[in-house]
Amino acid sequence: MNWLHKLISEKTRENFSLHWFGLTKIPLLFYVGASVTQVSPERMVVSIPLRRRTKNHLGSMYFVALCVGADCAAGALAMHLIRQQPQHIALVFKDFQAEFLKRAEGDVDFCCTQGKEIAELVAQAAASDERVERQIEIIATVPTLGDEAVARFRLTLSLKKLS
Repeated sequence: MNWLHKLISEKTRENFSLHWFGLTKIPLLFYVGASVTQVSPERMVVSIPLRRRTKNHLGSMYFVALCVGADCAAGALAMHLIRQQPQHIALVFKDFQAEFLKRAEGDVDFCCTQGKEIAELVAQAAASDERVERQIEIIATVPTLGDEAVARFRLTLSLKKLS
């Protein structure tokens, strides 16, 4: 029962952090209704509901909302891991590649499974005064339509220890 309480608490903390960050720093995150549905040191899943705010003229998710979800999944996992470090580390994305495979006609889950690689990158940034970078992949799926990817994203995560 204790592990369940910890898992729920961690997910709740991550959702609060995401919503607060959206309200105070990047309002578009809050506007599209992004929320953390799974969190662990290895994996983060962020969901964006398909609704009027996120739909395009064809009734599927607008590509900008899909891009926000990819950014959010990778960024939220990196911030989750950065918060576990005593050093202050700045996070930015250096580049962004998107591959839209099929129409996202439902709520979309954005999954980033490179927690171990991101944790290594965070440790490198904490130990150095140099900027460190790694490409991160995010897969977008519509759970109601199955496990098939509707989009793939590659973002280069760039971290640097703040003095």
